[in-house]
Amino acid sequence: MAKVVLKRVSGDYGFDTINENGTVIKLDSNPEMGGTEYGARPMQVLLNALAGCASIDVISILKKQRQEIKDYSVTVTGEREAGVEPSLWKEIDLVFEITGNVDEGKAQRAVDISMNKYCSVAVTLTKAGATIRTQVIVHPGA
Repeated sequence: MAKVVLKRVSGDYGFDTINENGTVIKLDSNPEMGGTEYGARPMQVLLNALAGCASIDVISILKKQRQEIKDYSVTVTGEREAGVEPSLWKEIDLVFEITGNVDEGKAQRAVDISMNKYCSVAVTLTKAGATIRTQVIVHPGA
């Protein structure tokens, strides 16, 4: 069973969450609500989790296919529902940039498999109504 403990450590809304391994994530509210930019907003952490979850899948799949990854990044942007509470993620775009000796078709397939089969965060967000779009850019490795 997973366990996370949250402690208030900065102002009204600056929190540290600590998991059973001692890993700390800093959280805060937006400044309009009294936050001080101490940490990420909880809804941003969902986007972080999506990028991380998908990346673990994609890199694992490509390594099994003996693709040589030299550099890797994912940029995530999202749009939330307007004028409602709670305001869920409505549209999310991920741009995967992979540099190396990587077949573009294999990279695209790895992303598709992650989004539709393995990434629990992606499935959770889509079940909550989010539309997730992906783009894969492969740069040849030097």
